[in-house]
Amino acid sequence: MPNIKRNHSAGFKAKVALELIKEIDKISSICSKYSIHPTQAGKWKQQALSGLEASFTGKTTDIIKSKDETIDELYKQIGQLKVELDWLKKKLSI
Repeated sequence: MPNIKRNHSAGFKAKVALELIKEIDKISSICSKYSIHPTQAGKWKQQALSGLEASFTGKTTDIIKSKDETIDELYKQIGQLKVELDWLKKKLSI
């Protein structure tokens, strides 16, 4: 039997994780219902719980802010390099 890697959407993962968190059914029945492995389902549940905890502590906003600052700095560097390249092209063509 070949290994077939399936990519699940974020919505699907959230739906399964929410159902696992609610604990209405057993893990095995939820996994068979959605055709996923119990280990994967456990990882999704833990990821959902840690994300939920982070949303109340404000860690996610700090991460997003640092990413935005990094992106802004990279765009500045790209702009500077483009200006320097244009200047060099102009000087060398004369």
